Amino acid sequence: MSDSAGDSKLEVKQASKEAKESENVAEKYSAMTVSKNSDVTMGELSAFNTVPAHKPVKKQIQFVEDKQEFSRFPTKTGRRSLSRSISQSSTDSYSSAASYTDSSDDETSPRDKAQVNSKGSGDFCVKNIKQAEFGRREIEIAEQDMSALISLRKRAQGEKPLAGAKIIGCTHITAQTAVLIETLAALGAQCRWTACNIYSTQNEVAAALSEAGVAVFAWKGESEDDFWWCIDRCVNMEGWQANMILDDGGDLTHWVYKKYPNVFKKIRGIVEESVTGVHRLYQLSKAGKLSVPAMNVNDSVTKQKFDNLYCCRESILDGLKRTTDVMFGGKQVVVCGYGEVGKGCCAALKALGAIVYVTEIDPICALQACMDGFRVVKLNEVIRQVDVIITCTGNKNVVTRDQLDRMKNGSIVCNMGHSNTEIDVASLRTPELTWERVRSQVDHVIWPDGKRVILLAEGRLLNLSCSTVPTFVLSITATTQALALIELYNAPEGRYKQDVYLLPKKMDEYVASLHLPTFDAHLTELSDEQAKYLGLNKNGPFKPNYYRY
Repeated sequence: MSDSAGDSKLEVKQASKEAKESENVAEKYSAMTVSKNSDVTMGELSAFNTVPAHKPVKKQIQFVEDKQEFSRFPTKTGRRSLSRSISQSSTDSYSSAASYTDSSDDETSPRDKAQVNSKGSGDFCVKNIKQAEFGRREIEIAEQDMSALISLRKRAQGEKPLAGAKIIGCTHITAQTAVLIETLAALGAQCRWTACNIYSTQNEVAAALSEAGVAVFAWKGESEDDFWWCIDRCVNMEGWQANMILDDGGDLTHWVYKKYPNVFKKIRGIVEESVTGVHRLYQLSKAGKLSVPAMNVNDSVTKQKFDNLYCCRESILDGLKRTTDVMFGGKQVVVCGYGEVGKGCCAALKALGAIVYVTEIDPICALQACMDGFRVVKLNEVIRQVDVIITCTGNKNVVTRDQLDRMKNGSIVCNMGHSNTEIDVASLRTPELTWERVRSQVDHVIWPDGKRVILLAEGRLLNLSCSTVPTFVLSITATTQALALIELYNAPEGRYKQDVYLLPKKMDEYVASLHLPTFDAHLTELSDEQAKYLGLNKNGPFKPNYYRY
């Protein structure tokens, strides 16, 4: 027998032995019942992976769940395994941008911490001052897409038009509003700031502002008590009295009016940017209780048509996608309210293939919705069939407990209005309903029969609570706010009385013109003959105040 023949038989025998061992290993793992508690060592997995490709495995891995029939609604046990316990605080959340939160101090309230910035000042209350470096980077990114506001800062900072202004502000504290706050400071103002929403604060940005010397009292996930405490700390500073208010929602104005009437009387002007806040100002004015002039920025064209419409057209999808990962093609969605916010939401949803219904009380807005291709309905007519409800009316109890009871399993409910009154969330906090936190700003509200409704941001403003908004649009709004503050602060006595005013049209047009270079847009200029024919100044304003854009 030749050596080659002997070697060949030896190789065949060895291969047969290895195949048999591999088959035994395969049978061992084929017989295993895979469960959550199965422990497979790396060595065993390595052995399993050596099964030759030419050797068929006769047995299949059996799964315990193979023959399980799934009921229409998950069982109580299943619910516990699929989502985090509701015992976790409903305000537990993270920055809407990347989170740099130090988990070691997540459970400690900022009110219980003693923090100082690098200059030794402790006149602030934020989540973690150590996050300032990350927040500064976010602000720098925002500045790149807010060139118009930066341009205004550069043009006016030499004149310091806000020198002597002491501004208290209550807005969303994001990288974009930080650019506004620092612009006001560059123009000579002293600023103290708090948040208008308990979920929208970007903790890193609040830290960066505090490090830069701005007194900020805000963090993401505040309780209701924290919210009002922060507002009070913002206002109540010994030896320092505000003379201007920049508000978003009217909470700061309401607090100063009710608790510090002497301070309120000395305010030189209020700038308000939300539907809710403007409504409150008009109520004060109608009752003869508004003792200072106020500027209604919300109804300026550059705010309403851009922030309300174009911003919401993009941010509604961002908020819903980040929180639910839902696909909108073929989904039935009802949008409550067809104002500028509603129009933006409907346009975005329609573009993704959703079937969109609209509810409206105003026949003009309802007719607009019809002409845009949306069916106008009463909420009760479609409540059992819709997949998503979005409120954007500025009203209260737009979605009631009775309607929530009739919604189908897995429906999503959220709000795009400023206030958290549109969805009757309070009626859901009852013993028969179970709340389960799924992820930040996402809760399952579970009925006794197992039906669950997905509630986002506990009924608060979706886009800024659950995501972010486009920086460029906020540049338009922020520039409008800055000019309104400059106008009110520098206006000669008698120009503005104790009432609510719209931003002058010329100022609206100036804000728009500052943003046109971003698109390399070139305006056509009127000839003298054309200007005379139209009865206009060549430099504007180009439309009367009653014009509807």
